[in-house]
Amino acid sequence: MTTPVVSVRPLVLPVPGRGTDLQVRVTAPTTGTDLPVVLFAHGFGKSMDDYAPLVEHWAAAGLVVLQPTFLDSRTLAVTPEDPRYAHIWRTRVSDLGHVLDALDPLTAAVPGLPGRVDRSRVAAVGHSWGGQSVGMLLGARVLDEDGVPGESLTDPRITAGVLLATTGTGEELTGFAAANFGFMRPDFSTLTTPSLVIAGDADQSRLSTRGPDWFTDVYRLSPGATDLLTLAGGEHSLGGISGHGVTETTDESPERVALVQRASTAYLRTALGVDAAAWPAVRAADVAPVGRVDSK
Repeated sequence: MTTPVVSVRPLVLPVPGRGTDLQVRVTAPTTGTDLPVVLFAHGFGKSMDDYAPLVEHWAAAGLVVLQPTFLDSRTLAVTPEDPRYAHIWRTRVSDLGHVLDALDPLTAAVPGLPGRVDRSRVAAVGHSWGGQSVGMLLGARVLDEDGVPGESLTDPRITAGVLLATTGTGEELTGFAAANFGFMRPDFSTLTTPSLVIAGDADQSRLSTRGPDWFTDVYRLSPGATDLLTLAGGEHSLGGISGHGVTETTDESPERVALVQRASTAYLRTALGVDAAAWPAVRAADVAPVGRVDSK
């Protein structure tokens, strides 16, 4: 039986100095108490209105999902000429913090939700650029041109993460990426928050000269990312997680999306103390031929 969910948008947070109010969608189950929170970061150009295949699935499983719209969203039309553009990567991380700061008023704006949220249990999930944003909250840092790690933006309120198609290290960026995306030089050695990494074995990025294994760097190099789900034939959309029937999905696969739903939900429910057996069951299962689970 599927639990009904309710979604409210846009909830607007004024953020001084941002130039544009921060818009947030909240999606939650209509029943249940002591509900954990999932903070979700969308990929480049997306918005709070995307990723329904994941968000609705998590909410039906008893999680409250908060989705901010970042300044790079196509819905806001912030161009490279805008003085804020060069710092969007940093603003993204700040936006996630603002959403957590406003957790009480945001959840209070959803009919029937007040009093049912456990604000002490928070996880963060991100796809693509959103994975880079979330990784910073989990402990990753950005290396400068001399290889020196920048400031820590770790948020101790977040106790677990799921990183979807998250970009790897900066040693083998293409010339374009190296010139335009200076923040794509992560140091994963300080990412200690328990995390699940999900990547496709056919995800060939135009930003790196490496192959699809680039998207598994965070698993290999981070002490916190202890589990990896690799999707067979999966490209950057991981089968179509960003929406139902979206045109940019080049590897459309209901089977891949279903496995991402199942694995991410199980991991979150275990990591957030809802069901201790959920993730071990997925980890022990044979998910071939759709994917493979590795742990360290």
